[in-house]
Amino acid sequence: MTPLSAVTSQSGLSPGSSGTVVIVGASVGGVRTAQALRRESFDGRIILIGAESELPYDKPPLSKQFLAGLWPADRVVLLTEEAAKEAAIEMRLGTAADHLAVAEGQVVLADGGRVDYDTVVLATGSLARPSPWGAESGVHVLRTIGDSRALADDLAKDGPVVVVGGGFIGAEVAATARTLGREVAIVDPLEVPVGRVLGSEVGALFTDLHHRNGVTTHFGTGVEALEGRAGDLTVQLSGGQSLSAATVVVGIGAVPNDGWLASSGLLVEDGVVCNEYCSAVDAPEVYAVGDIARWMHPGYSESCRVEHWTNAVEQASCVAHNIAHPDDLRAYRPVEYVWSDQYDWKIQIVGRPANATEHRMIGDLGRPTGPDAGKPRAVAVYTDGSGRCTAAAIVNWPKALIATRKAIAVQAGFDETIEQLEMLARTPPQPARSRS
Repeated sequence: MTPLSAVTSQSGLSPGSSGTVVIVGASVGGVRTAQALRRESFDGRIILIGAESELPYDKPPLSKQFLAGLWPADRVVLLTEEAAKEAAIEMRLGTAADHLAVAEGQVVLADGGRVDYDTVVLATGSLARPSPWGAESGVHVLRTIGDSRALADDLAKDGPVVVVGGGFIGAEVAATARTLGREVAIVDPLEVPVGRVLGSEVGALFTDLHHRNGVTTHFGTGVEALEGRAGDLTVQLSGGQSLSAATVVVGIGAVPNDGWLASSGLLVEDGVVCNEYCSAVDAPEVYAVGDIARWMHPGYSESCRVEHWTNAVEQASCVAHNIAHPDDLRAYRPVEYVWSDQYDWKIQIVGRPANATEHRMIGDLGRPTGPDAGKPRAVAVYTDGSGRCTAAAIVNWPKALIATRKAIAVQAGFDETIEQLEMLARTPPQPARSRS
């Protein structure tokens, strides 16, 4: 608990007061902050500003169920007009924020409007890294619902699809395109694209997954040129090979949407630099959540920025608590978690595998056989040399996910965690539950 004498240095609101909280960004982090403020009994004014005219929507389905046409738009909506009205959340959609006037306590909108705040939460997320190659049409990035609609229109047409970028978004789009009957190729300059996160041995299993599902991979080679128009595109690879495509998807990462803060005076270094309570280090009445937040993680003792859905949701809850209860501030120290749906695999990652020095694989991702066989299931457990379990990558195994998340949270030993998982491996496989 923070002493009352320190409250004014940490939050723009006093204990028990109302006031106005303005949330910039109708992302999942922004929406969940607004909703969590009401759950925390904050009774002041809440204004949610969004650049898009669409109702706030969830992004994970944009590369999967929504892109495939399995879910209508109303199924991905995060906050309806009725729900916003019931929670007394004012939505101002269709106008982007252009400047944050910290000294004046105002958000300046692109149309010239100004919105006063006592506390402001920055939740403008990330932008897709744009394609560096020229082509007249038929080249897509995927970040917004408009992007997903445009890509879906092209995927509905005949012709091969080339995905540039073998990370999770690229892999999910490739899997969706295959379900739609498209011929698909993935290109990435890394030999094992997810190997930088999971290690080359585990990452190679995901390359095998693409091949099992009929996707051609060109890993370890880059793209030199991209020319043509929709339906007749040529992707020139660095090795001299060229690929023909009707549609190209460029998934080469994202950058925090913090350019609009350049004139604010805030410390911005690949995200808004925050303390362990997720408030800006140089402006305590300014908070950040989600992809745009770079905060001091007390468990790692280093500055972190995490581009995961779960992080945005959990960080929103922490920020809402700290705004509503400035006399009881909570440090934000999550166990990182991300999931991806690719073909018939549910992939879930906890902790930080990229920092590991050793891993152990339990289970088998080969095709199971026998009358009681379910989906293949396995877990890779990681340690950073400390003797503790520090990360895990789980495929189709919900009980292993629960066990490893708990082990990481309580800093359980690596060998102890292995023993527990080996016991779990002796139980019959159960169907993995879908999470979206």
